[in-house]
Amino acid sequence: MRYNYRALDNHKQEVTGILNAKTEKEAVRQLQQRELVPIALKVSETKQRGQAKTGKFKQRDIIIVLHELATLIESNVTLIEAVESLAHSSHHHLITDTFAEIATQLRQGISFSMALQDSPLKLPWYMMQLIESGELTGQVASALRDGVTQMEYEARVANEMRNAMIYPSILIISGIAAILIIFIIVVPKFANILQNRSVDIPLLAKVVLETGMFFNNYFEWLIGGIVVLIIVFTYLLNKPDIKVKMKDLTAHLPLLGVWIIESETARWAAMMGTLLENRVSLLKALELANMGIKLPSLHARLGQVSRAVKSGINLSQALEDNETLTATGQNLIRAGEKAGKLPSMLHSLAKLLEESGRVRMKRFLLLLEPIAILLIGSIIGVIITGIILAITSVNQINF
Repeated sequence: MRYNYRALDNHKQEVTGILNAKTEKEAVRQLQQRELVPIALKVSETKQRGQAKTGKFKQRDIIIVLHELATLIESNVTLIEAVESLAHSSHHHLITDTFAEIATQLRQGISFSMALQDSPLKLPWYMMQLIESGELTGQVASALRDGVTQMEYEARVANEMRNAMIYPSILIISGIAAILIIFIIVVPKFANILQNRSVDIPLLAKVVLETGMFFNNYFEWLIGGIVVLIIVFTYLLNKPDIKVKMKDLTAHLPLLGVWIIESETARWAAMMGTLLENRVSLLKALELANMGIKLPSLHARLGQVSRAVKSGINLSQALEDNETLTATGQNLIRAGEKAGKLPSMLHSLAKLLEESGRVRMKRFLLLLEPIAILLIGSIIGVIITGIILAITSVNQINF
């Protein structure tokens, strides 16, 4: 634990500071060893703030602490000192407790990769392989940095996809809300006006008015049904197998599908490049990188690529035979194999696909927004037209 102390030195001058100790008695003993007379001793507020954090830590917290760890090791701090430093940091208390346990295991002779694997940090599957490779080559800091870079890349891609859908979602929800308000509040008022009149109104006007009355009469049931549908849809999305099937279905859509496939392929290429840079064998890298692919169709094709490479076929030829990459991607892989720079070419391919994905995302949004506006505007226009036809039909009868 961390303690704030006030003490007197040999010259009777008051000094303050922070020290690390397991118990208060040990903290007092440390002060006495420094020839200080303790006046006040209390648990550090920084640690208390860290312990005040409740609930689960976020993936971003893990990225930050691993980034700090890589920076410390790159600064020639020994691994065990870096881990112990993070154990006394102000991060989430579950993270600091985990690093304290890892430090204990390191002092017992357990490898860092094994200690991390048994920890509750829930690191990505590739991080263990990278750190294990770094331990074998003496490049733990480099391997850790590559793993953090990959985690940041995946978090950035997921965040971009999530942010890209915010505005269209708000637009669609607002449009649906506007249509419901018109049907529930506006249309029934006109329907009540015509209720006691024996008027032969046009079909469109009749459909609009009857729909408005239906929404008004069964409003509670409709809201309940929508809530139930949302709950069921959310439950289904949380099931991994259904989520994967839905993602695979969207991958077959004209524009959105290409965007999703390129994003998945870019993730695969970046992971392959990172693994090969850290001295992981090609077959092992293919196996590990394929684990991160969520699209069943792409996963199956890459599985065929792995089997082809295992049988002695070049990676570029196996990718071409299974139609896994575009012609540009295949040329980059082929050039990387010939020049002996396959990892750098894979990273170049990942950047190329990532940029292409951004362009397709912008194009998708440029199409989605006007389509949503036109669709919602058309529905509202039909409703207004139906109301106007109903009113004009009544006026014609009166004259």
